[in-house]
Amino acid sequence: MPGIRPGLGLLAVLAACAAVAFLAYCVSLDRKRRGDPALRRRLRDKRRAGPSPAQARGAQLWDAAKNEKLQERFLQEVRMGEHWLSRGEHGMGVEHLSNALLVCGQPWELLKVFKHTLPPKVFDMLLHRIPLICQQSEVDMKEQEYLEDDPD
Repeated sequence: MPGIRPGLGLLAVLAACAAVAFLAYCVSLDRKRRGDPALRRRLRDKRRAGPSPAQARGAQLWDAAKNEKLQERFLQEVRMGEHWLSRGEHGMGVEHLSNALLVCGQPWELLKVFKHTLPPKVFDMLLHRIPLICQQSEVDMKEQEYLEDDPD
């Protein structure tokens, strides 16, 4: 077994040299890329071009014309949630309050209000429903984009 140790040592030295060479190559490639004037120009042009499509889509969701309808829907959902909670139907109440969170412009502030006003049991039910709301919201947005892109 004396021949195994020198072989492992040699293999370790070769692996270390390969790692150092790879890192040196990465550093030199990064310097070359960062020094390229065309890259800086492309980045500057991209910044000047304006908001990304995701930001534009977000701004489109909160148009002034739609804002009034969203406020109306928000108030309606809160009223319905309060109505069902007052009748003891916690499931229906949480469903309407989660819909209110979905259309709310500042959901974190609304959650703070709900935390102080709702019973702990109901607030916990609402917190457990939030991932489902987010998932459903993403599906609805993708469906809406599909319908807007559809030429029919």
